[in-house]
Amino acid sequence: MKTLIGGAVAAVLGLIGLAIWFKDFLQILSGTLPIMLLLGGGLALYLGFDELKDTWKKDDKTPAPATDSVDQYKQEIDQLKKEIETLKTGKA
Repeated sequence: MKTLIGGAVAAVLGLIGLAIWFKDFLQILSGTLPIMLLLGGGLALYLGFDELKDTWKKDDKTPAPATDSVDQYKQEIDQLKKEIETLKTGKA
């Protein structure tokens, strides 16, 4: 409840202060707005360029052919199956 009352008092005082010093408020706003736009635009340019570099990196990477690795794994599985069969027959 104290927070609600404190917030209401602060809003009323802010509204009164804005009405009294409106000309000063506009002067401060006119001074900070270009700086905010400049910094925001610079940040947007940086993030856009960083995203563009990421897409270039993705395009440069060519995936290795999967058929070679699949054939290699099939050969290894066949060899392991043969070893298992020889171990089974050797123990029996």
